[in-house]
Formats: sequence, structure tokens, C-alpha cells
Amino acid sequence: MPHQRLISRLQAVGGLSEQDQTRLTRLPYKVKSLADGEYVLRQGDEPRSCIIVMSGLLSRQRVVNARTQISSFYIAGDMPDLPTLHLPVADCDLCTVGSSTIAAVPHSALRDMMKESPGLTHAFWRETLIHAAIYREWVENLGSRQALGRVAHLLCELTTRMEFVGLADDGSFRLPLTQQDVADACGLSVVHVNRTIQELRREGLIEWQNHTVTLLRAKELRDVAEFSPEYLHELNPREG
Repeated sequence: MPHQRLISRLQAVGGLSEQDQTRLTRLPYKVKSLADGEYVLRQGDEPRSCIIVMSGLLSRQRVVNARTQISSFYIAGDMPDLPTLHLPVADCDLCTVGSSTIAAVPHSALRDMMKESPGLTHAFWRETLIHAAIYREWVENLGSRQALGRVAHLLCELTTRMEFVGLADDGSFRLPLTQQDVADACGLSVVHVNRTIQELRREGLIEWQNHTVTLLRAKELRDVAEFSPEYLHELNPREG
């Protein structure tokens, strides 16, 4: 059920009343399973529904000067196209990374629900602001860090976000990214990404095998990344 991950996500960053949780469980939706590399949304589309990621991973991307630039990843519980409630034309592509399952909720149902509930209006507004904060952090990551810090920061962020919705277990989580995906997200070549991941492995900071990433020395990796989770705005950040 799509509402389960969505409730977990909104609870982690803002809290929900029992009544609002019940409202979310009553949302109408259509579920769709997608293979790797399928487009959920294309630049220029005018969607009439918002997407909830149920499982898998989505990327927001554009082709700039013949190169794909990924500007965000979205995990289970995220609503990557929530701004289309007010900005009707999509300005980027939204694409699957690995097999994924999504649920589409009509704009009309979301608007009706938010008219009934100031609490949910606040929760979705807060969620939009958090994704804007994540985007700003990505800009700073690309503009200010060397390759090792960029890749380390990406892994630290995804680990933390996975933990928020119960998808990471003791620093280990499934991540279906290819080295090309990491390159497109970090503004690097595939060769540079390969060398960077090998360096992180040699330093004993991570293990990355068969699409499973494990942070072996999380604190040291956060130091390399200069990572601080405040911009993710979880209510009760984890220590350690």
C-alpha cells in the first residue's frame, strides 16, 4: 500500500495526527510496476496526478550539452512531482533506476484532502521545502567538493534518507545505481567514479557489492563527505 511509506516519510520529518494518517489511507491511487530506465514523467508533460514511490528508486534528470545530469534521487515514501500541483508543466524527466513500483494519486484527490486538513497541507509544504534544501545541498556538493567528497556525500545522504523510512539496516541498504548513475549525479566521468569507489573501499569506509552498500565506518565517511544531516530535517536525528 503506497500510504504506508508515505506516512513513514511524513512522520519522520513532521509528524501526523491519527486523523490525517487515516485520510492518507483513503487516497485513491493506481499502482504501476516499471522496469529499469522507464520514464515516469518527461519534460514538458502536464500531469494530472502525483507519484508516490512505493519501492525502488527514481531519478530526476535532464540532458545538458549532450550529457545526462541527475539532480535528485527519490526513494520509497517520496513524492517527486508534488510541485506539479501548482506548477503544471514538468521541467525535468523522472526515470526509474532499477525496477520500481509507483502509485499515482489524482491531483483532485490531493487538493480535496488538503482543503479538509491544514495539518496535511503543512506536511506536504514542509516536504516540498525539504526537497528544495536537498537540491541546494547537491548544488553545493557539485560546486565545492572533490570527487571523493562528492561520492561520499551522496552515499551518506542516501543512507540517512533510507534510515528515515526503515530501508537501511545498520548502515546497509540496497542501491541499484550503476557507476554511470553515480557519474551523472556527481558530475564526474565513469572512470573517475570507479577510482573514487575503489579508494573508499581501500580505506575500509564502504562495501559495495551486488547492489548492496554497507557503510563500514560511517563516522569517518561523514568526515570525508563533510556531511551533516540537518538539511534533511528529520524530527529526531540519529546519533553516531
